[in-house]
Amino acid sequence: MALFSLLAIGVGGTALADLTTARGRVVNTLDPAAFHASQLQVDLLNQETGVRGYALSAQLPFLTPYHDGLAGQQQQVATLRPLLAGMPAAQADLNMVLQRAANWRVTYALPTINQVAVSGKPSPGQVDQGKADFDQIRDAMADLQTTLAAQRTQATGTLRDAASVLQATLIVIAVALLATVLVFAFGLWRSAILPLRRLAADAKQVAEGDFEHQVEPGGPAEMRAVGLDVNRMREHILAELSAVQAAHASLEARTEDLQRSNSELEQFAYVASHDLQEPLRKVASFCQLLQRRYAGQLDAKADEYIEHAVDGAKRMQALINDLLAFSRVGRTVQGREPVSCAVLLAQAWANLAADVRRTHATIEVGELPVVLGEASLLTAVFQNLIGNALKFRADEPPRVTVSVRRDGDFWLFSFSDNGIGIEPEYAERIFVIFQRLHDKATYPGTGIGLAMVRKIIEYHGGRIWLDTTITAGARFWFTLPALPEDEHASD
Repeated sequence: MALFSLLAIGVGGTALADLTTARGRVVNTLDPAAFHASQLQVDLLNQETGVRGYALSAQLPFLTPYHDGLAGQQQQVATLRPLLAGMPAAQADLNMVLQRAANWRVTYALPTINQVAVSGKPSPGQVDQGKADFDQIRDAMADLQTTLAAQRTQATGTLRDAASVLQATLIVIAVALLATVLVFAFGLWRSAILPLRRLAADAKQVAEGDFEHQVEPGGPAEMRAVGLDVNRMREHILAELSAVQAAHASLEARTEDLQRSNSELEQFAYVASHDLQEPLRKVASFCQLLQRRYAGQLDAKADEYIEHAVDGAKRMQALINDLLAFSRVGRTVQGREPVSCAVLLAQAWANLAADVRRTHATIEVGELPVVLGEASLLTAVFQNLIGNALKFRADEPPRVTVSVRRDGDFWLFSFSDNGIGIEPEYAERIFVIFQRLHDKATYPGTGIGLAMVRKIIEYHGGRIWLDTTITAGARFWFTLPALPEDEHASD
């Protein structure tokens, strides 16, 4: 393609240069020369007319064309000489015209003008002589114009020949270019496109899952290199797939073991907590009987010991009840249904009515959505969060603020209070079961509330975390999946 382009540029450029040269000779040299030769003839005729009129009338105004023609002659000659450079015949004809014009002026024009000027009378007898002399100038002008016409005819022929050559050259270039493109396209199709199609078919077969299919590269060296790279990639994928399948099989086995172990642990916790209820109730009941019956009859140490036993039994009973409730989350699956969070929050607030009145607590609630969930579990979430706000209050009465906004496919809840707050370093520890940050004598409880809240939220497909940027009070964020728009709109 590069060689063909260079050849086409050379041949086409040469033909175009010849055409330009021929056109320039006709347009820029011969046509202007013919025009100025015609103007020279007009100026000579003006001179002859002026002299003849002056000779017949003896009036000076009739000499004006003579003088104008003489000035015009000098201007036309000055323009013609450069144009006739390179045309010796035309130059000789121009010299002949100028020589005969000079002879006409010397032998006829000037003597006639002087005679009429001296005598002041017309001299018609000289007119015939002047006409005969001027005919020689006409003959010389005819020769000049004939020479220029011949030069123009020759240049026009050259121009036509150059145009024909350029046209033929362009046709040849077009045909050769078409042939070259066809040959190049066929070569490209055979050497690159076909191997590329085969490689694409092999790659597609591998991509569809047949990793055992061998990729056989072909075509140019670059195409073979790509094919080899694709085949190496297939082999690497095959090796990785084998490793992933082995790891997946091992993971499935471990998952089954873990599920079985978790089921056994949950069953153990449920059974253990359930079976411990009866003996623990018996211990607590008899300790309370001892306390009521022998209170004040024994010494102070005995009363203190009995009090510790009763308190320990009650705390153990609370721990077992909380552990039993924690183990039941997600195990006793109830039917999920659309529930109003506003109704659930109101129920949780009512459940804590005694503590609310005692602490003079208030609550600010924004518009709450309808979500899909188990009403009892979500009520427990709100009740635990409100209970913590009431328990870990500061000096002023507790104030709880609940708001929610849409965050993609979830509702983002904000639950804040004005209590004593939680240090950022305990942001994860508070969600671990039985982890307490305060002494049980100051803040009673089993330390299982937030762990149960997290388990319930995650069971419903959301998550919960502590806002560590809050310095006054505490704020919890948690998410719950939003209902589809159509179902939510119907609600």
